[in-house]
Amino acid sequence: MTTPRFAARPATFDGFVRAQGARLVDGAGREVLLRGVGLGNWLLPEGYMWKFGKGAESPREIESLVERLIGASSAEAFWTRFREAFISEADIQRIAESGFDHVRLPINSRVVQTADGEPIEAGYALIDRVVEWCRRHRLWVLLDLHGAPGGQTGTNIDDSPRGKPELFMEERYRRNTVRLWRDLASRYAADTTVLGYDLLNEPLPNEWQDVYAVELIDLYRDLTAEIRSVDPHHLIVYEGSHWATNWQIFTEVWDENSLLQFHKYWSSPDEASISTFLETRERLGLPIYMGEGGENTLEWIYTATRLYETHDIGWNFWPWKKLDTRTSPLSVVPPVRWPEVIGSIGGEARLSTADAVVVFDELLEAMRVENCVWQPDLVAALTAESPSVLPAWGFGFRGEGESYATSAARPMEGIRWQEAVTLRFAVDGASPENPFGQSDGRAYARDELLVAELERGDWLEFELDPATDARAAEALGPGGEPAAMELTRTERGLRATATRPTTFARIVLRGRGSD
Repeated sequence: MTTPRFAARPATFDGFVRAQGARLVDGAGREVLLRGVGLGNWLLPEGYMWKFGKGAESPREIESLVERLIGASSAEAFWTRFREAFISEADIQRIAESGFDHVRLPINSRVVQTADGEPIEAGYALIDRVVEWCRRHRLWVLLDLHGAPGGQTGTNIDDSPRGKPELFMEERYRRNTVRLWRDLASRYAADTTVLGYDLLNEPLPNEWQDVYAVELIDLYRDLTAEIRSVDPHHLIVYEGSHWATNWQIFTEVWDENSLLQFHKYWSSPDEASISTFLETRERLGLPIYMGEGGENTLEWIYTATRLYETHDIGWNFWPWKKLDTRTSPLSVVPPVRWPEVIGSIGGEARLSTADAVVVFDELLEAMRVENCVWQPDLVAALTAESPSVLPAWGFGFRGEGESYATSAARPMEGIRWQEAVTLRFAVDGASPENPFGQSDGRAYARDELLVAELERGDWLEFELDPATDARAAEALGPGGEPAAMELTRTERGLRATATRPTTFARIVLRGRGSD
């Protein structure tokens, strides 16, 4: 299977990426539609990416487990080697070769700042190294404060010390956050490889979104002023609260050169699901960005990405790499005895110290690009170049007469209900309220499978990269049987037209070469 690509369009460094009305442009004034990946787990480890569960979910918990199993000095050496192995120049090169134009770099404040707010040069050197690799391979870098001092979410994903969003509770954490962004902006003020500054990842989810909404707005304003005092050029990126999905705080423009970011997981990939973000773009005249999404099936990834691009929304896929996964481009093959490490969480160690050292050494080797499992189908779903599967519900988002035409339709409540296409579950009876919760990328269960019911002459169009060879495409029904559909090439992709009344589940592209 050949590595799929976008049409070549690497980052350009002849000026700063900036907002121009509701669009982004590069230094030469050319419009930019961002397509990137997130470097999750590197500077801020997340338990699920290691196949860990309760007791080893946050960075502090993971660090504690490693130290308990291999000892303090070996643990310190492990984390140094981890930073070298998990993301290397080979990763950056592969990302660029796959056609992406930027990376989103999650930063844990503990890596770059002491508890007193002083910068840690060794931590900044790690960021500098990635920025230099990206410059060499022509990728922009979006700096993302994923774990702010004290924690901005109060969950395991932000390294909060006590499981609360203490950034908004204690003045010292707020002060350190302002200092951190001043230090970052001062360091990279003249660097056009840096795309911009993503101020806070997913601040104030759940009940906290209402408790500290005013404080979040005030902090965004203060961070903006602090950054602009040292850097007038870089793009400033604001995320909504509640996993970046609550945009009620965006009532005015805080900075003309800014970008509003939302995240999208496990929900229906349709226009209704992003209508608030589209409305805010129109109202404020600012560009918007889907900064984190993924952890789903190839079908969902393909459809969601087409949704963003149809609406001129740049995006970033999450994450580039993790252990034993079907939902990232690179999958780390865990050591044979890794289950014993997992089994040591919250109980007695199931490995001797010496054996645990060997296992963690094996893990470091497994994390290197050349030892990972490369999953180009993930990239193909994102790029729409030779994707392996197109779900019936993944037709285009350009409206009737452009992306579909039907003679009679019964839209499905909650799933693309604004479009006149009959969608239904493939089997009768109880079905899940949300059929898009496949966080591990597993195949759809019988009661989750969605199909389209089409009359003779009805058609759906599926958008593909022009480089896709669709001659081996085949339309199938829910049981894998051929569907009564004729497939023809269009300027944008493939049109599937019913030759008689039929139940249509998917299009598969067969006969692709091997990598």
